[in-house]
Amino acid sequence: MEKCFTRGNEELVQDENEDIIHLYEPLEFNISENYKYINDGKVFSFFSNLLYYGIAFPVLTILNKIVYDLKIEGKENIKNLQSGAISVSNHVLILDCTMVGLAFGLKKVYFTTREGSFKIPFVRKLIKLLRAVPISSNISHKEGFIRQLDKAIQEGKIIHFYPEKALWPYYEKIRNFKNGAFNFAIRNNVPVIPIVITFRAPKGIRRLFKRKKDVTIKILEPIKYTNEKENSKDSIKKLKDKVHEAMENNM
Repeated sequence: MEKCFTRGNEELVQDENEDIIHLYEPLEFNISENYKYINDGKVFSFFSNLLYYGIAFPVLTILNKIVYDLKIEGKENIKNLQSGAISVSNHVLILDCTMVGLAFGLKKVYFTTREGSFKIPFVRKLIKLLRAVPISSNISHKEGFIRQLDKAIQEGKIIHFYPEKALWPYYEKIRNFKNGAFNFAIRNNVPVIPIVITFRAPKGIRRLFKRKKDVTIKILEPIKYTNEKENSKDSIKKLKDKVHEAMENNM
């Protein structure tokens, strides 16, 4: 599907499944049959937690505040979350995953990402430690991907998806969703946590030097859909539509 939208004074026609920004990806990345999408080994977890909580979290808290005057609303909606979950958000900034991570605080979140991110020098090592999970374009890897993510969800972990699939910077509407995230939620009987990333005009002194808008993240109430009388396809569609509507209403 193609959509027409305006960025600045320029009108663009864009395939909604394609990223508007294309990053430099010079390296090869091949997912083996035994690839660990979720690495919870003791050594890996130690260094991952050290980097995530000891370095990335405080640095990104300051950086996102300076660059975007980031505001996070709705933390009370996940305060009492006791199970694994699926979280979803619109995809409107290159580093909006860092904002989602800050919104969840100390809760452990894994971020699904296109495998191209693992073709970028240095970044590929960094994002793996920061819990990035590549989505392979090879259909033969689907079974291992699903099995490991299902296990992580059942163990209480949160898996973040971008159901719009593609990155459209500063786009201010909710686009169409793919089924994947909602399939995981229905199959594992866990809630979906909708997260809406919205933009606002800079205020005060920031108006003097800030050209682009600032950012607010809204964590909405978890949504869970269970109807044993329906087949999974119907349940997935109804859950997807319900989450989409909730996010649209909070833009």
